[in-house]
Amino acid sequence: MCLLDSREEARSIGEPIHTVTVPCDPWHLLNGASEVVVDADDELALLAASAGVPIRSAGPDPTGVDLRATLCGQLAAFNYFDPFTGDPISLAEAIGYCAFWRQLIDSNRGIDSAIGFAFWKRPTVAPLLWSGSGKVRFVSRPPERTAAERIAVWKARTAPAILAQLERSEAELVEVEDGFIRSAGLGADCVPPLSIVVDAAGAHFDPRQPSELETMLQDAEFDGGLLERAKQLRELIVESGLSKYASGNGAIERHASSARQILVPGQVEDDRAVILGGCGLSSNFELLRRVRAQAPNAHILYKPHPDVEAGHREGAIHDDKCLKIADEIIRDHSISALIEAVDEVHVNSSLAGFEALLRNKPVTTYGVPFYAGWGLTRDFGPVPARRTARRTIDELVAAVLLLYPRYLDPVTGLPCPPEILISRLAEAGSRSGGLVVSLRRLQGRVRRSLSAFWRGR
Repeated sequence: MCLLDSREEARSIGEPIHTVTVPCDPWHLLNGASEVVVDADDELALLAASAGVPIRSAGPDPTGVDLRATLCGQLAAFNYFDPFTGDPISLAEAIGYCAFWRQLIDSNRGIDSAIGFAFWKRPTVAPLLWSGSGKVRFVSRPPERTAAERIAVWKARTAPAILAQLERSEAELVEVEDGFIRSAGLGADCVPPLSIVVDAAGAHFDPRQPSELETMLQDAEFDGGLLERAKQLRELIVESGLSKYASGNGAIERHASSARQILVPGQVEDDRAVILGGCGLSSNFELLRRVRAQAPNAHILYKPHPDVEAGHREGAIHDDKCLKIADEIIRDHSISALIEAVDEVHVNSSLAGFEALLRNKPVTTYGVPFYAGWGLTRDFGPVPARRTARRTIDELVAAVLLLYPRYLDPVTGLPCPPEILISRLAEAGSRSGGLVVSLRRLQGRVRRSLSAFWRGR
């Protein structure tokens, strides 16, 4: 295709052409162009030169002008500043940020609407699903015409009838879920997510079919620069004590027992990650039974899931029943501090297992989380035979935290690299999230009180 900025010139060329007559995305046009016919002093000529597309002058051509050098000279004349920190940065770093945002926009092309997103999630999710024009349309029902559309879906919050309608449609469904580093607060408390994952192949926690994350871990090659960045990111997370919902590295005094210490994190029993990733294991109590069977002499610490403790979700175990198997119930300490204090972590499909791998702790899985089957964990669950690659911890981090999720800077409102969000969350701690969050936390306290009352009758 020949790209022209002149109707007169277009008439003299006997090949497929596209004439630019209205404002448009020049990079999109250049991507498919074999030649650009334009005035030599037009900015499109500079962009074509930088993209390596041949240029034919439609007007006076300044002989001997090196358009690439001209472009570089013009760009180098400016000062550039980091949009997140305000620090001076190089031209290459500025271009890197622009490329990062452009790649995100391109990945969202064709997403016409989004279904199943709670109102309090939409302000932080919208910038991460933006396709470069208009606004993300959050709707409660599928649009009338779905052919050739891409629809972002938060399946856990979409009615079964709507999901069935979507499955029958011709639209491409793109699953959206919370990211692995989410926020300084609970989703069940209506704290908006600052990270999401977007996967057109399926949910990363559903081992019935390969997700985009699984395919990446199975097939991708990671260069040295990316792996070094993953190593530094892992060290930053560990140093700041960050977990999915909070940060904090408060030291925990290790139990005096000489037995090996095993942490068992509870999960939300009706969560899709448990129903699908547990592969039949959906009970926290049954998980404890299996851990005790594998480690009869260990000192087992059980930490209930924070959403369950907040009174919003299923999965509570009465203390007396729990202590028939576990040696301790730990509620007040952060999961990152607990991981540091124990010898091993045993999980169903909990993200705590991944967080333990970041801290070089041995991990045993009883379900099939996304990080199982790559040679980093001891697995008792039915790991799919298709997971044959063997990965290092930094390769896992590169895929899971650098390449797969999307992050939003809560300060600037811009999509950002994970390092920025981690720094913000470490600084923010767990400060309150406003009226909706406060009301949701109050609701959880009421539910817990009522539950305790009925248990005591």
